[in-house]
Amino acid sequence: MGSPKKNLRLVEDKNKPNRDELNSKIDVAYSIRRLKPYEVVESRGSEQVLRGDKAFKLDWNESTITPSPKALSAIQSFVSGNGGLNWYPSLGSRSLADSLSEYTQLPAENILVTAGSDAALQLICDSYLDTNDEVVVPVPTYNHFLVFAQSRGVRLISIQPNDPFRVDFDLLESTLSNRTRLVYLVSPNNPTGTIFTAAQIEQLCTDFPRTLFVVDEAYFEFAQITAISLVTTFKNLLVTRTFSKAFGLAGLRIGYLAAHRTLIDGLSKIYNPKSVSTLSQIGAEAALGDLDYLNKYLDEVSQSKTILLDYFRSIGTDAFSTPANFIVVRLPQIEETLSKLSAESIYIRNRSNYPGLADCARMSVGNVEQTRALIEKLNRIF
Repeated sequence: MGSPKKNLRLVEDKNKPNRDELNSKIDVAYSIRRLKPYEVVESRGSEQVLRGDKAFKLDWNESTITPSPKALSAIQSFVSGNGGLNWYPSLGSRSLADSLSEYTQLPAENILVTAGSDAALQLICDSYLDTNDEVVVPVPTYNHFLVFAQSRGVRLISIQPNDPFRVDFDLLESTLSNRTRLVYLVSPNNPTGTIFTAAQIEQLCTDFPRTLFVVDEAYFEFAQITAISLVTTFKNLLVTRTFSKAFGLAGLRIGYLAAHRTLIDGLSKIYNPKSVSTLSQIGAEAALGDLDYLNKYLDEVSQSKTILLDYFRSIGTDAFSTPANFIVVRLPQIEETLSKLSAESIYIRNRSNYPGLADCARMSVGNVEQTRALIEKLNRIF
């Protein structure tokens, strides 16, 4: 009876790791090793705003006002009523998908709700990209997508138009071939505001039927230009959107994608149907039920852009409009100027390291009251 125990001890000693093994490192996956992480710049000013201080948080393209009172009320009612946070959320966010169906005028089967549009972009890359696939991206662009794509070991081809504030459609088409697996287009683009029309997207999908076209419409509500109606026709088109911008729900992390049913089926293989929180679903659905609030804010942002652009141009500073909720300004001695702005609690985003955007910064646009107060502060600097 004692012999088996002795043998077992010998086996345990034999398998015991030595000191070198205990200090060894486990490498990440091969496709991740040389990956440059998405550059996360600290979002500044949020704590000041929450304290009620007069700060202008204009660096991350968020809504400068709170979400719809209906969204806040729906969330508060659920929480105060002990609505069931101990249960998993509604699988697949079906009720919200039905509301989005009405909002987008698409069948619900063509919509997939995700934990922010970032999650939608990552899901697309994880589902449809393999090692050495060719991915084409006009730059400058939203860089987080590049991380998702490169994590799959793709061959990334960046194309840069001579003028970053104009779409070079001919350059894009001439770069594509039957080898191109996926093309990522942000419309309106972040940070330049360029837009691809529905006719251009239709032409691309027709000319390159074996290529996936991902159109990121995070700023659709501001621009009101979309290719989303094409997803029921083309089996190679995906459109992503978010509630983080115009709807003011960035903190809830909720978005969605629209695509042909065949693409949705492919995405569903690894899609986690319980990944979108209950509170996110409740807030987003209530926000969709208050489009008057949304449209009032969109109108205010449009007016504010004109006021802000006129101001910068009046003082001789180059300013570029976009159809989104931000503008781009060219600031000589940009680091010094950004430091002065920060001292006045004005926080904007330095984009001067992007291709073609030397000395440029991006700044969100708020409502008219906020913009007039902002200009009063800007007058202390310029």
